[in-house]
Amino acid sequence: MKRIIYIPFDHLHHKFGALKEADPTKDVIAFVESARMSIGREWHKERLFFLISSARHFAQSLREEGFTVEYVKAPTTIDGLKTIQSKHKSLPITCAEPSSFRQYQQLKDFSATFVPNDFFLTPRSLFTQWAEGQKSYLMENFYRKQRTRLNILMEGDDPVGGSWNFDKENRLPPPKKYEGPAYLKHKRDEIDQEVAKELGHTPTTTWATTRKGALAQMKNFFDNHFADFGPLEDAMTSDNWALHHSLLSPYVNNNLIHPSEVIDNAVKAFNKGTVPIESAEGFIRQIIGWREYVNGMYWFLGPDYRNNNQLNATRKLLPLFTEPNTTQMNCVKETITDINNRAWVHHIPRLMVLSNLALITGVNPQAFLNWMREVFIDASEWVMVPNIIGMGVHADGGLMMTKPYAAGGAYISRMSNYCKSCTYNPKLRTGESACPFTTLYWDFLDRHLETFKKNHRMSQQLFGLNRLNDLPELRIRAKEVLLGLEQGRI
Repeated sequence: MKRIIYIPFDHLHHKFGALKEADPTKDVIAFVESARMSIGREWHKERLFFLISSARHFAQSLREEGFTVEYVKAPTTIDGLKTIQSKHKSLPITCAEPSSFRQYQQLKDFSATFVPNDFFLTPRSLFTQWAEGQKSYLMENFYRKQRTRLNILMEGDDPVGGSWNFDKENRLPPPKKYEGPAYLKHKRDEIDQEVAKELGHTPTTTWATTRKGALAQMKNFFDNHFADFGPLEDAMTSDNWALHHSLLSPYVNNNLIHPSEVIDNAVKAFNKGTVPIESAEGFIRQIIGWREYVNGMYWFLGPDYRNNNQLNATRKLLPLFTEPNTTQMNCVKETITDINNRAWVHHIPRLMVLSNLALITGVNPQAFLNWMREVFIDASEWVMVPNIIGMGVHADGGLMMTKPYAAGGAYISRMSNYCKSCTYNPKLRTGESACPFTTLYWDFLDRHLETFKKNHRMSQQLFGLNRLNDLPELRIRAKEVLLGLEQGRI
């Protein structure tokens, strides 16, 4: 044997990264299940189950291919690699570039060598080249470059359908009593059962832990959900926990499926003529646009970016983020219950319910980031830091997003069925029955008036604030709401 190839738990693909040129006669394949990733924080057990079982299944598949595989448990990744090295004559360690600053530095300090990370469609150096040439880092500009560079949904130099973006067609509220096609249920094998027993967890049947299961999930999406994905992608309903979302993010983030495979299948499905352009474009933008942009920004902005707190938000994490029964807000209760059950909700509850609430209540961005990292099955470091600090709670002062994603109860009422059975009225901003989102939205603008005066994209909202004739009463109600949220009774 000539080298040890270390495989992080998000590099689970045979044809990419350090495994791309691996040789069973020369390479030892190393996996380390570190205590930091398993018991170091209050990780959601469904998340841990998925990550650990997926890695163990992948390790087993490599053994079946004839590789020498070392899978060890250790306090840290480096401790585990030292154990493996001691068994194999201190062979040199190589790895694809890790997906976080912390692991990259740890492995570098341990004298590991790296091959380029090709688990994304955009090399880090290419993104840096793009970002350094921008006055502002607009994702839409990056996305259009991606469409052209990758030649996806293009007719020569023009976008298919005559437009780059079909967002206006993709903002329908949920239909009444909507069910839709069923999502797959995945059977649990001996490895799954072993991991579940070790974690003391009863896993759902929602998430596959093998490449075969992940590919089945992808096929189910393109066969049964892709055509209806676009118009309802921003809708939220208690009738259907996933609507037509793909549920592919966990598999793409741990690379049981490579993003290129998702895009190839999406383009093939669209070319059959049965999928409308608004669904195809909206989905493909999430992969080649937002996902690639967020990863690029994570590396471009540097390791200190996660510490931003430009709005000086200092409130502790509210009780309702961990216990749904501490709130009467139906949208939050439904969202947190779904997270507790499956470690997943789609992007609109994450942004317009959870992040919006953290933003307008002034929850400390690092506390909120840590919680989001712990509870979501697909919450990789690289995706959560820019998504939360930049987009979710505007803690970077507008470096990524030109204005904060703050909204009152009217948005949630329009895009969901949550408000119909809620104690609070989204149309009211004062009084005991006023929706906390509506009250706190206006209070948020009032609290940060001097900051947002400098932002021309906030002029319409601030004009609305200036027209309020009940601002003194609203300020009083906002203090009552914030105290009630802190005490778990609002």
